Amino acid sequence: MSLRLRLVLAAAALLVNAGAAVAQYYYWPESSYGPQSGAVDDPYAEPQPRRPRARATWPFDEERRDPPRARNRAPREKDEFEQRRLAALPPDADPDYSTPIDYDDDVDMRQTRRRFVADPTAGDPGTLTIDTRARRLYLSLEDGRAVEYAIGVGRTGFAWKGEAKIGRKAFWPGWTPPPEMLERRPDLPEHMDGGLKNPLGARALYLFQGQKDTLFRIHGTNEPESIGRAVSSGCIRMLNADVIDLYGRVAKGARVVVR
Repeated sequence: MSLRLRLVLAAAALLVNAGAAVAQYYYWPESSYGPQSGAVDDPYAEPQPRRPRARATWPFDEERRDPPRARNRAPREKDEFEQRRLAALPPDADPDYSTPIDYDDDVDMRQTRRRFVADPTAGDPGTLTIDTRARRLYLSLEDGRAVEYAIGVGRTGFAWKGEAKIGRKAFWPGWTPPPEMLERRPDLPEHMDGGLKNPLGARALYLFQGQKDTLFRIHGTNEPESIGRAVSSGCIRMLNADVIDLYGRVAKGARVVVR
């Protein structure tokens, strides 16, 4: 027999033995027999468990598909997390118009059109001046400067000009469309709690003349593409990051000039 044939036969024998060993290791029933137990025909030998199969990983692991906030959070931790969110209503927010859940972590604070400029309005510090033509809102500061915000304004026929004051502040405001809007848009809900899908956005400042609500607001929006345009029903729209910033800078009773 040639050397080459001997080598081929030896390799084939090794492969057969190796295949038998693998089959015995993984697929034989749990018993005292086989090379894992260390005994042959021993009725007192302890059975050896099979090697556990490796667990499938993502995308086959369903637990990995959970939302990031809920992933791996125990039920008690979830309850405490929700309590923290529910405890976030600011003291100056009107509870009848606010939603006591904090969605601020879901707002992209980098999406802003805010900058500091020389005050073009000559307004007293704390005054809000809204330039509907330029589509800018200015908050006058102490040092002759102002915070400038880009805004969306009312479309033709819905614009409003005059003076008012901030009569109410709302945190993640709920939205109740007025009857006139419901007549134009019967598909709208009669009320919507605050949240990321609410058209009033993250904050709202309600404009009053004396004790009367003008029904015009400065508020956030869930349509950031509308900033810089005349598309609203008269209210002043801001990016959510910007209206959160403005809300923290102004107090109830602040003067508002719309021109």
